[in-house]
Amino acid sequence: MDVYFNFLGYYPGADNILFYQGVRKKGAQMKGRAFFYLAAIFLTMNLLGCVPLMIGSAVGVVGGRVVSKDTIQGETDKPYDTLWNSAVMVSKIRGTIKYEDSLKGIIDLEAESSLVNIRLVRLTAATTRIKVKARKYHFPNLDLAQDIFIKIMTETK
Repeated sequence: MDVYFNFLGYYPGADNILFYQGVRKKGAQMKGRAFFYLAAIFLTMNLLGCVPLMIGSAVGVVGGRVVSKDTIQGETDKPYDTLWNSAVMVSKIRGTIKYEDSLKGIIDLEAESSLVNIRLVRLTAATTRIKVKARKYHFPNLDLAQDIFIKIMTETK
């Protein structure tokens, strides 16, 4: 009795088993690639959006950090009056001051089609917090806020 055995043709399930194993291997490879691409995208976004690191390196001793998508804040040991004078000077250079109050520590200005709010808050006798918020057409303008923050901090030196 001769039994003819063709591995791929005689057993009908063999083709399906080999086919599914190949798909399973390719699926695992595609998942690995997808994970790699997603990790690369998130890493790139994280590195490009690392504004606090850039601010910290540009400002030096003063620690600047992003509070929200449109606000940059930092604390410094510079005197309040010196910070206020430099904030007013930078505001006049960058745009048109709409409102200012030295007792409350508020400066509102219009610069580069953006509304910019600068707030100075005395935390202690030696420490002052500065917040710069910029919005352009109701959208955050973090670049302008960062630029004004850095200019104010460099003017106080």
